Amino acid sequence: MRKLRILYVLLVFLGSSLAWAQVPEVPSVIYFADMTLRLNEQAKREIQADVNALYRNPNYFQIKLDRVNLYMPIVERVLREQGVPDDMKYLVIQESSLISDAVSTSNAVGFWQFKKGTAEEVFMRVDNQVDERKNIVSSTRGAALYLKKHQGHLNNWATALVSYQMGLGGARGYFGDQYKGKRTMDIDRNSHWYLKKYLAHKIAFEGQTGKLVSNGDYLHEYPVKGPTTLAQLAKQLGVSENHLKEYNKWAATGNIPGDKTYVVTYIQKGIVPVRPAIQTDLPPAGTGQELAQSSNASAYPKVTGNTSKATQKGQVSVNGIKAVLAANSGPVEKLASQVDMKERKLRRLNDLGKSDPVVAGQYYYTKRKKGKAEAEEHVVQPGETLWKISQLHGIRVHSLKAKNRIYKDSDLKPGMVLKLQDYRKRGEEIQIVSPTRRIAPPTQASTHTADSGTATRTTPSGTSIQTVPWQSSGTPTPSAPAASAAQQVIEHVVEPGDTLYAISRKHQVSVDQLRQWNQIGEDNILKVGQKIVIRK
Repeated sequence: MRKLRILYVLLVFLGSSLAWAQVPEVPSVIYFADMTLRLNEQAKREIQADVNALYRNPNYFQIKLDRVNLYMPIVERVLREQGVPDDMKYLVIQESSLISDAVSTSNAVGFWQFKKGTAEEVFMRVDNQVDERKNIVSSTRGAALYLKKHQGHLNNWATALVSYQMGLGGARGYFGDQYKGKRTMDIDRNSHWYLKKYLAHKIAFEGQTGKLVSNGDYLHEYPVKGPTTLAQLAKQLGVSENHLKEYNKWAATGNIPGDKTYVVTYIQKGIVPVRPAIQTDLPPAGTGQELAQSSNASAYPKVTGNTSKATQKGQVSVNGIKAVLAANSGPVEKLASQVDMKERKLRRLNDLGKSDPVVAGQYYYTKRKKGKAEAEEHVVQPGETLWKISQLHGIRVHSLKAKNRIYKDSDLKPGMVLKLQDYRKRGEEIQIVSPTRRIAPPTQASTHTADSGTATRTTPSGTSIQTVPWQSSGTPTPSAPAASAAQQVIEHVVEPGDTLYAISRKHQVSVDQLRQWNQIGEDNILKVGQKIVIRK
């Protein structure tokens, strides 16, 4: 009996030692957003104590980690769309542990812990029917808008993060202007506790996110514009009503109103799909809070390979070129070391300057980009740079500049149609269209007639089909010819979880084409069993 007790103690000790060995160690320097944080020994000890506490119960940590990895892909996407640093995703873990209906002692509610008044300031609906604080998409967008507003005043992401807890006035009173515009900060015993607690969560979960949930679940997003009910949606999606209620506690009564588009979430199993931008209703124009939707996002970048291991060397290709996904923001040398490459070479392959950092969530090429892209054109979106466009299409920056005779980002204007294959002739004006125009991926070789504005598309069989150009509205001109007999017309039957974006990717057509061919409205709503016509 005594031997059994000793063996039991040894096993417990061994298990706790293994768990302890997995606890990450707090470094002296932390790269956060666009900043470098330098920690002294006392700050490291304080933060390490919080990290140790998060890892103390392995079972509890795994439960929380599964919840984090279930919701985090959505959080990352929304933050990226809003232009907020990827590092801010760890703040939602600190705030609520990603429990949708969490309530604080001060009556802050939901994933990002908003009080009612603050939630309404960032365009969230909170009433007896809907509480968007419990909706992962709506609340993350609200948090991003809130953080961006404070960053605009404080010009420092670390102090903006603290302002999330203190409010803008509180942060201004606490910090003054001493850190405004600073990109380096020293963290010590006097640094704000909320920032140090955040750093503990960042360190604890940084190497753990981006993985599949242990039981293979992933969270699917389904945009819906009502009026409808969760009961009706359950039948369409092939899941139980109770399941939808569990993952959509924001719809307290089970009713989804028709005032705007909401995102319903539910669990599916299998490989996590590439997540498109979710089209939801935007805040009023002129508020400065509109989401920029990329008109080119329906086709590029094309990511292939083992996307579940995209952060590892040699697992994925982007636009047919070997690449790697940056899991964390920081210096280029860190990513270069990860892919066994010299820092200088990685910078050269990606057209990065000496001071340019790596940004989490961005793909970086590990092989040379091309002199021309697969797509023929790119419509410039608000806020895009020559570098962003080059990375999107896998074309070298100097080639992009030379083809279009544009050499500075300041010369780019939203709606410009840039050439990605041919060179713009001397004196040839750059076409300007609406930034909402979509460029579909090329499925056949195309030649353009400059005078008529029409295009002759040659199919693999040699049959020529004449098509008309896109108007600025994103729809073909009324004089568009009927589908040629040489075109292949197929049907796609909508299955549970299908979206227009997923169907467009599968059949290599654009979302706008699917809408046009099937008279689908801007709400993008599909029904299970619906037949979608595809012309190729």
